[in-house]
Amino acid sequence: MSKLDPLLRYLLHPSRRKIDVFAETLVKGTAATSILIILLIFFFVFREASSLFFSDSPQATSTIQSSGAPTEYNPDSSSDAPAEYNPDGDTLELNKPVAVTAPEPEKLSLFENLFSKIWQPVSSVPKFGILPLIIGTAKTTIIAILIGAPLAILAALNITFFVSPRVREIVKPAIEMLANFPSVVIGFFCLMDVATLVKATFDIDFRLNALTGGIGLAIAVTPIIFTVAEDALSTVPQSYRQASLALGATEWQTAYRVMLPAALPGVFAAVLLGIGRAFGETMIALMATGNAPMMSFGIFDPSRTFAATIGAEMGEVIWGSEHYNILFFLGVLLFLFTFSLNAITELYVKKRLMKKFQGS
Repeated sequence: MSKLDPLLRYLLHPSRRKIDVFAETLVKGTAATSILIILLIFFFVFREASSLFFSDSPQATSTIQSSGAPTEYNPDSSSDAPAEYNPDGDTLELNKPVAVTAPEPEKLSLFENLFSKIWQPVSSVPKFGILPLIIGTAKTTIIAILIGAPLAILAALNITFFVSPRVREIVKPAIEMLANFPSVVIGFFCLMDVATLVKATFDIDFRLNALTGGIGLAIAVTPIIFTVAEDALSTVPQSYRQASLALGATEWQTAYRVMLPAALPGVFAAVLLGIGRAFGETMIALMATGNAPMMSFGIFDPSRTFAATIGAEMGEVIWGSEHYNILFFLGVLLFLFTFSLNAITELYVKKRLMKKFQGS
């Protein structure tokens, strides 16, 4: 007891209590400030996107308004006077006013425009069809997960159950370091090397396509899925493994049929995090997919994602225009998708899968 007295006196000292109170207040204040900043960002994005649906300004329409009145040419304003052919006299009548009528643009409602098949914001009649962007985002995300998730899960199984501790200490940090690579570096690598390799391997027309972008996104999501999956596998009780080996199962059978199902909630959460990362990635998609909004399901065709569209066009858009509001609307869709993934993780993974595989 005498050895603990100095420690107790130190912990109960008034100055120590003040430091603890200050540290606790600082932590709470930092957390509250972070939450407030996130809420303000969401509020700003939703506010800018809401102008698309609730604004009464002419910019909320989908056409360029035209009076339809003919424009009369004034011969005095130019030395190059127009000439009109006279079929009766076979002569040219100069300096005669010519009436030119501008055609009425096709009018589309907001929802017809949004769900059309063309994304062409810079036009006499701007078209903001998000279907090509949805297809492009889905293609690259699916390719990234189909490539990255199996590699990450197999790597996590190998690191957790099959390698020595010395090798684990080297390989695990090396894989996790990929998460610190800037996206622009991965995008540049795909632009210069992966695109050339894909084109030469499959003999295709486009160097930059959905497959190239998907490979780049797979490089980005693999360390995220690996880290979370490895942590989930490491938390499985070793008694499961020992019991399986005692019953005559091999190491691989134990890892695949016993340990992986027991860690499935965490592994599934890792895959969902990878999907969210691939869905919201900007620079890799901007540099490696060809960045062309095409209505094509082919993996060898160029594509464009939501995030790449926002990154490419936000810097040149007119503030407050319909194009501006639609880009923020795309940001809202990104947020809703990410929020839905988090909700699925919380409501389905942590409750249903844990009850199924852990008996809790």
